[in-house]
Amino acid sequence: MLLVSDVHGEFASLGALARSGETLLILGDLINLLDYRTREGIIADVLGQEFGGRVADHRASGDYEGMRRAWTEMVGSRRDEVRAAIDVRIRQEYELCRLALEPAKGYATYGNVDRPELLAAALPPGMPLLDGEVVDIEGVTFGFVGGGIATPVGAAGEVTDEEMVAKLEMIGEVEILCSHLPPALAPLATDVITGRQERSSRPILDYLNRCRPRFHFYGDVHQPQASTWRLGSTVARNVGYFRATKRPVALDITNGVPHLRG
Repeated sequence: MLLVSDVHGEFASLGALARSGETLLILGDLINLLDYRTREGIIADVLGQEFGGRVADHRASGDYEGMRRAWTEMVGSRRDEVRAAIDVRIRQEYELCRLALEPAKGYATYGNVDRPELLAAALPPGMPLLDGEVVDIEGVTFGFVGGGIATPVGAAGEVTDEEMVAKLEMIGEVEILCSHLPPALAPLATDVITGRQERSSRPILDYLNRCRPRFHFYGDVHQPQASTWRLGSTVARNVGYFRATKRPVALDITNGVPHLRG
């Protein structure tokens, strides 16, 4: 099977994976609100690349208050108009996502930039959206918990620690945990380009320490200090940043035992 995260609009490459015939697991952030490297994305399309650059700079430094001020200054009384224009572009990207995934068989969960209800409606029947749910794939149990860390932005794809704890309790002990968020370990959450520790999940770290799944697959941090980490008997692996790498992580299951390919 193939695992990816942080697709952020790279639907041509995603479509190639969908046509491969392998089970595909997608761990969130399907749409591209704003690429912080290239300053491209829905925000730049609607409000201009210069503004997109300002937002990217605030986001890179973790200055959410600065982001809020920039939005207020730019949007002003056009809030409803801008929101509607962004909504149209988001729906267009999810339609492109649906077309790319039409031949796929697998499962998806959502990330912090996703709108879960729109994503669920856009996914084809062979790629259901899972959140707080468990599936059996070739005799191995996979648990899916979607969402990103809650921030002052209050995006639809964000979840509180309490909500994440509840999801983890719903799935119970599984052999493989799939999430958008990494566990709260500095090497996995530190982005070497921005030079800061990004959002990460203490509830997920607590779950790994308690339940000891064989693997934990996740994304969210685009340029991590470490992409693989062993926590006791658990191997934690970042399967993004698909928009930039265009490469999946491959997992095989042999006689009921999962192992990374290559």
